[in-house]
Amino acid sequence: MEGTDRHEHGPAPGADARWLSGALALILAFMAGEVAAGLAAHSLALISDAAHMLTDAASIALVLITARLAARPPAGGYTWGLKRTEIMSAQANGITLVLLAIWLGYTAIRRLVTPPPVAGGTVLAVALIGVAVNVAATLLIARAGAVKRDETGGSPRSSGVKAGVHHPEGSGGERGAPRSLNLTGASQHILTDLYAFIATAVAGLIIILTGFVRADAIATLVVVALMLRAGYGLIRDSGRIFLEAAPAGLSPAAVGAAMAARPLVCEVHDLHIWEITSGLPAASAHVLVAPGADCHAVRADLEAFLGREYGITHATLQVDHAHGRPNGTAADVPGIRPAEPHCDDAHGPAYRPGDS
Repeated sequence: MEGTDRHEHGPAPGADARWLSGALALILAFMAGEVAAGLAAHSLALISDAAHMLTDAASIALVLITARLAARPPAGGYTWGLKRTEIMSAQANGITLVLLAIWLGYTAIRRLVTPPPVAGGTVLAVALIGVAVNVAATLLIARAGAVKRDETGGSPRSSGVKAGVHHPEGSGGERGAPRSLNLTGASQHILTDLYAFIATAVAGLIIILTGFVRADAIATLVVVALMLRAGYGLIRDSGRIFLEAAPAGLSPAAVGAAMAARPLVCEVHDLHIWEITSGLPAASAHVLVAPGADCHAVRADLEAFLGREYGITHATLQVDHAHGRPNGTAADVPGIRPAEPHCDDAHGPAYRPGDS
């Protein structure tokens, strides 16, 4: 290892707070006015947008709280600290999006059957203001994400084709530049609301021009579809981390084969790859090296390889000598093929040089 600084992947609490707090204040102020306007105009689209903005505010508040918790150093039984509180927040954001979408969908369908009168002018005006507010909030959150990536040192590697850091769909970050799934959850809320306001503005214009009041409920259903898509993505990505799956887009089989192809490595088994939190992949493995080879040198080479090629800077490798001729040397590597598994309870496949 090159030093403890390479393991500091947690967010810097003060870096994001200013921008996120600004977005939170902007959203809360507009939400209060939108509720009043929605009630006055009898617009479900505006009220649904306001309800969604309430979840936007809650998601940003969760980001602020959990970022501070995740940045705390490990203590007691929490050997990784509280880093996964960010993932808990992201999953909560996804679940609230789905539940709110179900409720709004049900209400919108009822309004399609029996549409109430809707003040199109108010709907259009408030929706246009909402577009501006959400664009501003999106820029503030994007700035918070940029500050966070700067504080964490940016990309773990420059080329990126094998990067092991996963970026959920819609995160907006460059491949290889870790971004908090928690922050992505807040971004998804805001972006969904932006699209919702655009749909609501179109509905308001249609009502003004044609008097077709069902456009309000149709706009709400568009919002519902966007919310379900964003919510599902957050639940899926956070669920992968809770189930300790490998980062999306990273094949453990490819990593195992690449490790086995390194000099002096005879076999890799018990390979596990998972994410502690978004942007923090980890791995463990049992590695067999040629009799007479320097175990420490092979381990150092593999750790550097995993960090360089896959962004895995937290690797725990158990390295032992393979069974071979008693006085075997590194030159015997091509002929060393253990006749039987090295471990009785090995999990997963074994990877050896030359295996396809």
